[in-house]
Amino acid sequence: MNAIEEKEQVMGRFSIEVELANNVDLDRAGAGDIPPERVRRIRVRGVVDTGATRLIISEAMAIQLGLATSGITKVRYADGRTAERPIAKGIHLTYGGRDGLFSAIVEPGRDSALIGAIVLEELDFLVDCVTQRLTPRDPNQIISEAE
Repeated sequence: MNAIEEKEQVMGRFSIEVELANNVDLDRAGAGDIPPERVRRIRVRGVVDTGATRLIISEAMAIQLGLATSGITKVRYADGRTAERPIAKGIHLTYGGRDGLFSAIVEPGRDSALIGAIVLEELDFLVDCVTQRLTPRDPNQIISEAE
C-alpha cells in the first residue's frame, strides 16, 4: 500500500475507476459527424470523498479530453488554504452502469479525479466506507427526491 492509499483509508476515502468522456464529442458521434472511436475518453482512478463538493480533475485530464472551460471558481481546501481554479465543462462520467454530465474543477498536479457529493447524489450512489464500495440506492433506476 502506498502513502496515498494509506491516507485514503485513514480519512475514509477510497478509489474507484471511472470513465470520463468529452460530451461534445459524444454528441457529435451521436449525430454522425465523427466516428465513435474519435470520442475523447479516458479511464482514471477516482477518489471518492464525501467531504468534497464537486468533481475535480487534473489539468492533464482536461487537456487530454479537450475540454472547454467556463470560468473560475474559488476552492477551499481541508487545511484552510484557498485558490482560484478553472472550471471545465461538458464531462460525461460513467461508473457502475450509471452516467451523468458534469462540470469539474481543474486542479494542476493531480494524478486522480476526486468524486465529490454532487456526483454521488446525481448518480444516486450510497457510500460504504467499510467495504469501500459505491452502491446504487435502487439497482434498477436513479431515484430523485422532490417535495
